[in-house]
Amino acid sequence: MNAFDPYTYRDDFPILAQSVHGKPLVYLDNAATSQKPLPVLNASRDYYEKLNSNIHRGVHHLAQAATAAHEAARETIARHLNATRPEEIIFTSGTTDSVNLVASSLGRSDRFVNGDEIIISGLEHHSNTVPWQMLCERLGITLKVIPVLDDGTLDLDAYQELLSDRTKLVAVNHVSNAFGTVNKVVQICSQAKKFGALTFIDGAQSLPHMSIDVQDVDCDFYAFSGHKVYGPTGIGILFGKHDLLCELPPWRGGGEMIKEVTFEKTTYNDPPFKFEAGTPNIEGGIALAAAIDYVNKVGLTHIASHESALIEKAAAMLAGLDEVAIYGPPDRTGAISFNFEGIHHYDLGTLLDQMGLALRTGHHCCQPLMARFGVSGTLRASFALYNTEQEIDALEAALKRALMMLR
Repeated sequence: MNAFDPYTYRDDFPILAQSVHGKPLVYLDNAATSQKPLPVLNASRDYYEKLNSNIHRGVHHLAQAATAAHEAARETIARHLNATRPEEIIFTSGTTDSVNLVASSLGRSDRFVNGDEIIISGLEHHSNTVPWQMLCERLGITLKVIPVLDDGTLDLDAYQELLSDRTKLVAVNHVSNAFGTVNKVVQICSQAKKFGALTFIDGAQSLPHMSIDVQDVDCDFYAFSGHKVYGPTGIGILFGKHDLLCELPPWRGGGEMIKEVTFEKTTYNDPPFKFEAGTPNIEGGIALAAAIDYVNKVGLTHIASHESALIEKAAAMLAGLDEVAIYGPPDRTGAISFNFEGIHHYDLGTLLDQMGLALRTGHHCCQPLMARFGVSGTLRASFALYNTEQEIDALEAALKRALMMLR
């Protein structure tokens, strides 16, 4: 029996109380964005009502208080990831921004020469594909791809064959946003290290569902987005090993990322500030820390166990329906993707919306992965701590009704 009771926490999420098309909202699109609990909403409002000021630059009270709150948020996130120091935490606008930061900074360094190689995987979101493609085109680097097996997992034997002395970077996601596949990132990073390659882990879909220890993963970079872990949109985190951050050049210029500016020369600031040009999303960083505190108060172990039970129930329910294809391995995390023979995922998703259920349809920004499985997209249900077994029952009833209408 799962002891976790999601109803204990649902009142913390005011948006869940509403109706959609006259039906109670069943929100199953958490892999796209999760809803925000009251402590996060309050943190955002409190900042603007009590602290609103620019940071790091003022001597007056509000500036000092806002700076202290923002840097305390950095420390909260550093502890959550088990970074060695707060300076390894860079505030960005999200995972996409973090990938572009690393790609751009590496592109301005001396770490790549023509003929070098970058390895990504066939499970990647476009945001962990396109920036590396752009870097490869600019510098004459070759992009290689770890194949995806029929069960939706990576072919790690093929990955081993792809690695060589020309490999300079391996960039993979921790959890697939499309299939919920959990990649063996510790093994992937360890193998890359043998060839002296840097490693970048996209943690956008892993951080809401599991404890992350960047020292245990031993990656060079780890990124995530606040809005997928009950925090605000427009805020994200890039973890980078401190020595590497000190080495890399900044990717944007402006205020705060400098120590001294003359018209002849600019001296850059130390990490993390040399990667945080301009006024940051101060409120977003503070509210993200509130989201991390909320998750830790609930307990990631309890959350993971609850969500795993929901996915198992959803998988068993779907398997009992006719002409269904379920994608990804059985030990998926966070999300489950499926299609029904002869029925377009968009049509089915539209009917489900009319019944009050919010699921995601489409290619999930993973067009190469969809092509690998010969589909234009899937219907995806993704879960959070506030979802319930009764909502899986509601999904089953809605699917049966919609399928009767479409067949």
